[in-house]
Amino acid sequence: MALLTCLIVVPNPFGASHWPVAMQYHFGNFIYFFVLLAGATLAYTWRTVIAVGVWTAALWMIGMAWVWWQPDRDPALTARIAAAAGDQHLLTMISPSAIVFHIRVQEIVVFMIVAMTLALAVRRSNDLLVRHAAVERERGNLARYFSPNVVAELSNQDEPLKQVRTQHVAVLFVDIVGFTTFADARSPQEVVRTLREFHGLMEQEVFRHSGTLDKYLGDGLMATFGTPFAGEHDASNALRCAQAMIAAADGWNDRRAASGEPPLHVSFGLHYGPVVLGDIGQTCLEFAVIGATVNVASRLEALTRTFDCALVASDDLVSQAKAELGDAAATFQSLEAREPRAVRGIQQPISIWTQPRGA
Repeated sequence: MALLTCLIVVPNPFGASHWPVAMQYHFGNFIYFFVLLAGATLAYTWRTVIAVGVWTAALWMIGMAWVWWQPDRDPALTARIAAAAGDQHLLTMISPSAIVFHIRVQEIVVFMIVAMTLALAVRRSNDLLVRHAAVERERGNLARYFSPNVVAELSNQDEPLKQVRTQHVAVLFVDIVGFTTFADARSPQEVVRTLREFHGLMEQEVFRHSGTLDKYLGDGLMATFGTPFAGEHDASNALRCAQAMIAAADGWNDRRAASGEPPLHVSFGLHYGPVVLGDIGQTCLEFAVIGATVNVASRLEALTRTFDCALVASDDLVSQAKAELGDAAATFQSLEAREPRAVRGIQQPISIWTQPRGA
């Protein structure tokens, strides 16, 4: 910056002309400082832009003071121009020894206005960038729990998730049968690796079927369909997701068998009904799904041990899925109707459907 000021104010020492030093101000070289100011915006900090503006103005004024103290190198030329001009105002404009102070002040004022405007623009752009990064981070956090289409829908909603409400939801519980015995005989690293593989397969199907990963439950998980907003195919999506999970678990066991590892049986429980939705907690918030529907789905998953099957679904869920897809859909061909069963915590027996392993 100081070098540029010297190049503009001080005459070229290698030049052949011997004009007065003040003639440098008549060439309009001040515009080059705007290029320097524009480059300062690339630092993405408003303080740098202001600093460049202030230092440029200060150096320009110092240069003016230095030129003002310089003697007239060609007084004869100045005298001839004064005689030819015949007007003091015109002489001030064209005299080779005139600095034209009001023009110089105008340059500084305009330069500082532009500098402050650019600084404000840089600061606002940085704020927008930070807010955009925060929004993307929030979207990334949402993507850990919700499917991509639900994340997109949440991003367009103005109402917070903490608004408590009641709505019908399909609830899916998944669990590895006998995993505690499996884990006792293996190292912690192998246990965690197995769980990561299993959870990765299951959550992929949850998101692929427009579900919400509610929480991991050790060697299992809970997923919901119809949260945070109800859809037109929540029950059928839940049933299809469970069947896709069964197929994924079978493929996983085939790969385990090829590696000499024992198979792991996975069980599934499904129910459809009303739940309470909303954030719980004071400092650490959790979007919770609460109600008897959740408890029933968990109890149905436990019934898979009794029937030695892969999946137990309530008649409420299957009926709702049939209403969404139609009775003839291939989704229901592997299901088998069972007699109503008593479920702990529920007064009336529940009609259920099962799907055998390997179906």
